[in-house]
Amino acid sequence: MKLAWPRVALIFLGAQLGYGGNALAADTAQAVDPVPQRPKILFNRWQEDWSVLVDPRIPREPFDGLKYMPLSDVEPKTYLSLGANVRERFESNDAVLFGTSRNTSQRYVISRTELHADLHVDSQWQMFVQLQSDFAPGKSQMTSVDQDRLGVEQAFIALTEPLDDGTLKVRVGRQQFAFDMQRFVSVRDGPNVRQSYDAAWADYEKGRWRFITFYSQPVQTRDERIFDDSSSRNLTFSGLRVERQLTQQVNLAAYYARFTQEEARYLTAMGNELRNVFDTHLTGLAGPVDWDIEGMKQNGHVGNKNVAAWGFGSLAGYTLVNACWSPRLGIQVDAASGNHDPNGHTLGTFNPLFPNGAYLALAGYTGYTNFIQVKPSVTVHPSPTLKIMIGVAQQWRQSTSDAVYAQPTVPVPNTAGRPGKYTGSYEQLRVDWAYSRAVSFALEAVHFNAASVIRRAGGHDSNYVGIQTSLGW
Repeated sequence: MKLAWPRVALIFLGAQLGYGGNALAADTAQAVDPVPQRPKILFNRWQEDWSVLVDPRIPREPFDGLKYMPLSDVEPKTYLSLGANVRERFESNDAVLFGTSRNTSQRYVISRTELHADLHVDSQWQMFVQLQSDFAPGKSQMTSVDQDRLGVEQAFIALTEPLDDGTLKVRVGRQQFAFDMQRFVSVRDGPNVRQSYDAAWADYEKGRWRFITFYSQPVQTRDERIFDDSSSRNLTFSGLRVERQLTQQVNLAAYYARFTQEEARYLTAMGNELRNVFDTHLTGLAGPVDWDIEGMKQNGHVGNKNVAAWGFGSLAGYTLVNACWSPRLGIQVDAASGNHDPNGHTLGTFNPLFPNGAYLALAGYTGYTNFIQVKPSVTVHPSPTLKIMIGVAQQWRQSTSDAVYAQPTVPVPNTAGRPGKYTGSYEQLRVDWAYSRAVSFALEAVHFNAASVIRRAGGHDSNYVGIQTSLGW
């Protein structure tokens, strides 16, 4: 590496004054060219940049030769990187659907392993491939989100190109994307099999603006044989989104999306579904106060019935920065419409699209359909790597003509049209511990106190415990 002449002169002068050339060179190099940090293990692995390992000053870890494999002698951004994720979670759930179905008590493990290869070419082109293998040993009631023995989770080509003082990004292929708090459009990280989309995606960022357009066919898990997951025109999701940074800490976003599904089935409607989706999201931070507010309106049709539905979500908190453990006092208010007239020509049942169930609770006792929730909480940080949250929620149905729904949109039998707006309450404990940069642990426990509408349907109180460990490489 060549030294600039001013730096050479400074080192020589320091040596003459008795400071020692090596020490001064190190101090000067640190001031002029600080040592880069190792990349973090990100939620979206394709967003990581391992080209920093070209710097020999970064301390090496085992298998770094596989994290950064340079493919060019002159361009450090041209490289191949390999990686993996492993997530193991033990779950105990003593009352699936509040005990209204058979085999309601279950204890099992959900196991997810992901392997990926990430090829970068000259900061412009990227080719990313990720495989997944998911199992749920011990689970008696299997669903499509529990097991996928071996499948292609992501496989896309991306282009990043400067354009008119902004940056254009295009991705084509199987990929994952999410919006905001992932209330309605998510990667679905809570269950075992994550949600992927066969999609074309483009976004353009310039200053405080970001514009997004996409067309997708959500991938459906089959697990009849390996590599059999697929998508089709029977289920589509596409849209336009605009984001604006109003201030340094306040952001506004809005989007229009179109959701279509063939042979959709609801309690009082069936047939081809088309929903026009209008969503607005505002998030911000002002000193110790934070907030996140989102509203969604849906219209369209299911079969011969018109759709008129809505959903709303909000989080707000006040952090006592100077208090011990920096407690955050939070409040969460959520609601989504239900159907009011089973014999009418309008369907009011809200479709949460592709929700992240963990937003409410991993237990999945209630979903984001026909419900109202008020949930105060307290979150503390005993250490920089340990977070503990305790919350207590009250829930109601928005319409007694519609059912109580479990995640994502599963009606609890014999609750639609029955009296009793109050659904129940639950207590939630969540502990997250980042043991290291690559290893983390989590614990979640939920107790749901079922109200009379659930008890009359044959249900009862429910308990859930989940213990999780995650490893990223």
